Amino acid sequence: MGRSLIVIGLCIAALGVLVSVAGKVPFLGKLPGDILIKRDHFTFYFPLTTCLLISLLLMVISRFFGHK
Repeated sequence: MGRSLIVIGLCIAALGVLVSVAGKVPFLGKLPGDILIKRDHFTFYFPLTTCLLISLLLMVISRFFGHK
């Protein structure tokens, strides 16, 4: 139980660092395939490619640390 709480806490801390640093990465959110629609009083943004890239990265990391 204690080890699980430590791992969860470290994951939350890493996520916090990632969120605070994500705005400083120049290409993140502006990749080809990210959808941006601007109208007069409406803006729709869906970072499709960015989501896929982050998902792939997290999958590789989980596979790397998941196997013993």
